[in-house]
Amino acid sequence: MFFNVDDDVASALLFDVGVALTFMVFSKVADRERLADRILFGSATILSLVLYISWRWLDTLPDLEITGSSLWAYFYVTFETVSVVYALGSVFILFRMSDWTSEADLAQEQLIAQGAYPSVDVFICTYNEPINILEKSVISARSMDYPNFKVYVCDDTRRSEIRDYCSRVGVNYITRPDNRHAKAGNLNNALKLTNLATEASDLIMVLDADFAAQDNFLMRVVGLFRNNEIGLVQTPQFYFNSDPIQHNLGIKSSFVDDQRVFFDTFQPAKDVAGCAFCVGTSFVVRRSLLNEMGGFPHEALSEDMLLTYRLMERGYVTRWLNEKLSVGLSAEGIPEYITQRTRWCLGTIQIGLLKDGPLWRGRFTLTQRLHYLHGLLSWLSKPFILCMLFAPSIYWLFDVSAIQADELVFMKYGISALFVFWGYSSWISGSRTLPLFTEVTHAITALPVTITLCQAIRKPFGRPFKVTEKGGDRSTIRIHPPTAIFFGLITLLSAFSVVSTVFTWSSPVEFSARDCMNLVWSAFSMLIAFVSLLVCIELPRFGQEELIKIRLRALLRSAGAMREIDVDALSTEHALIKDVKLSGAEDEAVFFNGVGWVAIGVDPSMPQSCFAIMPSFQQHNDILRLLFRKAPDNVAKTGTLGRSVITLCRRAFVG
Repeated sequence: MFFNVDDDVASALLFDVGVALTFMVFSKVADRERLADRILFGSATILSLVLYISWRWLDTLPDLEITGSSLWAYFYVTFETVSVVYALGSVFILFRMSDWTSEADLAQEQLIAQGAYPSVDVFICTYNEPINILEKSVISARSMDYPNFKVYVCDDTRRSEIRDYCSRVGVNYITRPDNRHAKAGNLNNALKLTNLATEASDLIMVLDADFAAQDNFLMRVVGLFRNNEIGLVQTPQFYFNSDPIQHNLGIKSSFVDDQRVFFDTFQPAKDVAGCAFCVGTSFVVRRSLLNEMGGFPHEALSEDMLLTYRLMERGYVTRWLNEKLSVGLSAEGIPEYITQRTRWCLGTIQIGLLKDGPLWRGRFTLTQRLHYLHGLLSWLSKPFILCMLFAPSIYWLFDVSAIQADELVFMKYGISALFVFWGYSSWISGSRTLPLFTEVTHAITALPVTITLCQAIRKPFGRPFKVTEKGGDRSTIRIHPPTAIFFGLITLLSAFSVVSTVFTWSSPVEFSARDCMNLVWSAFSMLIAFVSLLVCIELPRFGQEELIKIRLRALLRSAGAMREIDVDALSTEHALIKDVKLSGAEDEAVFFNGVGWVAIGVDPSMPQSCFAIMPSFQQHNDILRLLFRKAPDNVAKTGTLGRSVITLCRRAFVG
């Protein structure tokens, strides 16, 4: 079958391509570290978005009537406007970014020169995490290069094996008889008990059970407290494993985890206005301020973010030190990934609804309130993703269009604005966003977050704190049925809409501009839904321990001879060594500096070049120190579109 496309449509497409190429060239020559370039590119992006959304409200809406067509058009544009307002706020915020590296250097030099090190208590919060998760945090914390600190494991599940482990490795163990107020209650119990010490510490460092601190963490952070306006210093979260999207699509080396833009781009920008906020782990706070506030706040599920707002009320800043000083374990499965995001969403809403929260009476500046509202809008924009996914199918099945306008004008205003925003987002984030892949990360949580928003309207408070489960056996393929069914439905709906429109005997020979627009829209919706469906099919993760990329020279003893080898990756269970074959002799071993001789053997469940190692208890801990004394780079720092697309195609069509 053949069909024609109007010349006007081709002209509009050429205009969009021209806009895309113009801003692509600009992104290559502009420097995102230069303020003038940030303002210029940001202003162009703001202009394109304002022109588009103004046109949508002024020229594209039908009369408001109680009809499906009219109500759907207004429903769609309302959530579209929320998303555009959030995007506009993001561009304004990103005009400037902070960098406190030089200040941290000076503060560290002063700390060393004076030789007076403020005391620090390190609280490691654990709730049911197995020892193989917790130990990375404990051993790394004990090994920090700082002369005046104590480590406390705060166990909220009262496990005797954790108490015994803490005794064995020489750290303090704290527990309590109940789990009241969840993580905040756990921290407050530790705060109360350590307040009773003969000399209570000046500062408190908080780590989640799965986060390993770099050996210079405290040396980099503590000196910043010489500024009396700083109440808390927060460092970014990095991960040594791939999140479910990276892992299930096979793109851990070509696409970043979904929080990189927030930690690496948004938080430094918010810090400029004094509005960066605590993210729950890898931070240090003044004990005196916690005692003044009555402890860690517990009125919202996002106790970390609320802590920042409690400090703001008292005139103290949360300083964002944008350095990689710790690494942790990302959510490993789709259920855990979704649980995290819905908890953060509800926690953000709860903070705003508190009687002294930033939406109401609290003692906050206008800037602080606007930054809170920006964070809230990031969640309120999620329903628009659902609208966007379903809109083309609704058009084909019910002849009801979400955008009732001249499609050629839409292609000039809307498509060009989308290209500009994609280009700007990739440029300002340092290639931490990629078209399609970033949309998939948002789509995965769109339905659960939308459900959470609806539940919050009815009952914003009273839901229990759900801990993100980590660890456990993930050696088999898993499917998350609710999410998979949802995206499977969208994929089939979009495919059916396209096929029934284009490939039937009754299909038109010539398509209108509106039909062409919705055909492209259907294809894009189907693509996002299909890739999201692939994410819901969770691929196996072999071994209990994630292999950490590390380049080590080592000695191998095998078949009565020794030779130097290169170790490309290492864990406490396995070593990745290429071009090596073992003889099977009992005395085969590998020697690591700082660890010693470790028995090595073949593991038939692992790839050929991945060998099992059998360290002693002390060697096990030495390997952990070796791996985490410097935060490892185990996943991509930036995204590469070409490699990600090739890998995605391989995943989709080869498996």
